[in-house]
Amino acid sequence: MLKIAIVLSVFACALAAPKPAGLQPLLDGRIVGGAATTISSFPWQISLQRSGSHSCGGSVYSENIIVTAAHCLSDNPSLTTLRVRAGSSYWNSGGKLSEIAAFKVHELYGSNGMAHDIALIRLASPLTFSSTIKPIALAETAPADDVVAVVSGWGTKLSGSQTLPTQLQYVNLEVVSLEKCASSIYGYGSQNVLETMICAYTVGKDACQGDSGGPMVAGGVLVGVVSWGYGCAYPNYPGVYSDVASLRVWIENTAVTI
Repeated sequence: MLKIAIVLSVFACALAAPKPAGLQPLLDGRIVGGAATTISSFPWQISLQRSGSHSCGGSVYSENIIVTAAHCLSDNPSLTTLRVRAGSSYWNSGGKLSEIAAFKVHELYGSNGMAHDIALIRLASPLTFSSTIKPIALAETAPADDVVAVVSGWGTKLSGSQTLPTQLQYVNLEVVSLEKCASSIYGYGSQNVLETMICAYTVGKDACQGDSGGPMVAGGVLVGVVSWGYGCAYPNYPGVYSDVASLRVWIENTAVTI
């Protein structure tokens, strides 16, 4: 994915940062400003892989259902190219590597920007829960402004790098409500930040390309799914996540029919 270099002064960043070039799905993942961790701290985390390479993140919902982002699967990839690795701190080894039986992208994804960026995966065989593989409950309500949430995933740690860290990374971020994120406080505007979205913003820290589909967790529940943003950790541009609370009914209903 093309990355545009942007030079910002401290003064410009504090007041009104220039707008980076384009709304971009966060496809090939990085945690910016985070630290390495182990899967036992994030046992719901999975790596969604295409042809043996890490592609997106996701979360364990049940023994055979994974929650991820719609844009990770919206090109309708062949099931034979897809795998899910669960239960490992490393995307490329350990844990359990599972084949995928089916996936379902939200029916409304693509009809209105990045709204409804949610999908479910059904594994070909059920996971066995352990200290390194556990499901995470879905949020019933969106977290309040300034609540600290944690985002985890694999991917490059510097914008523009092509090297994936093999070990799981995490970062703590502050939640920004839909209304606040869409306001003039930040740079997106109400035409881009829509229903089914929630944001998170901490200066110098972010989820980014390839962390897509991965979990944002607060209060022990899944509150967001990494979705999109302008660049990575750009001043005045929060990371944008699918709001799990607003999509909860779709997840619950689809999980039993997929």
